[in-house]
Amino acid sequence: MFSDSEEFNKAGKNGNRHLQELEELSKLTGSLAHEIKNPLSTIKINLKLVKEELESSNFAELSGISSDTDKQNLIRALRKIAVIQKETDRLENILDSFLRYIRMTELQIASVDINELVGDMIDFYSPQAYSHSITIRQSLHKKPLVCRVDADMLKQALLNLFINAQQAMSSAGELIIRTSGRDKEAIIQISDTGSGIAPEKLPFIFDAYHSFRPQGSGLGLPITKKIIEAHKGTISVDSEPGKGTSFTIRLPLTE
Repeated sequence: MFSDSEEFNKAGKNGNRHLQELEELSKLTGSLAHEIKNPLSTIKINLKLVKEELESSNFAELSGISSDTDKQNLIRALRKIAVIQKETDRLENILDSFLRYIRMTELQIASVDINELVGDMIDFYSPQAYSHSITIRQSLHKKPLVCRVDADMLKQALLNLFINAQQAMSSAGELIIRTSGRDKEAIIQISDTGSGIAPEKLPFIFDAYHSFRPQGSGLGLPITKKIIEAHKGTISVDSEPGKGTSFTIRLPLTE
């Protein structure tokens, strides 16, 4: 029989070994992602060059035949190149998102007024919202909400939620952003009037690569959750299909 202290020490060793294995796996997958990015960049450059050469060349002169068939072949070739370029761009975005997800660099902590930070992000995002016919409605807390945060990382988390809301609204819609303070916490609520999330999908939205959109990387929300939790905060979601989705972030206020 093991004593309580022996069991505790054994659990601690197992936990440390597990953390070491996760760290080693992160390094390995990060290296693999970099190895994929290098040839991918080469492919992108060569695709661009081939497309430029085809567009600048007179296909009829090169072939010696000025038939409609040859012209159509050239058009189809250019379309195929465009499709490949689009997919390589998407793959590169997935790799970049993955690298951001597995890296959690040391936080650059400072005392920040959450109202000011959220206001800055609203100003930054407003032109994009306007271009997608999205109306932003904001209600910021009247008093400062000072938290110890990494401003750049928290802005990235908010931007991810803004983009997620934008993608949920196929045409026009409203993005509602509120801040408040309660029980020694700063609360940020980001809501949209989009399509909402089905109840059976809600438990998986923060899981990596569980994107429900064809062009989604599946890492935007997991990265957001990781950033919030790194600040000792929490993020929750409430959604109703056909009516919209609301994300609530809670961060500890400075004492």
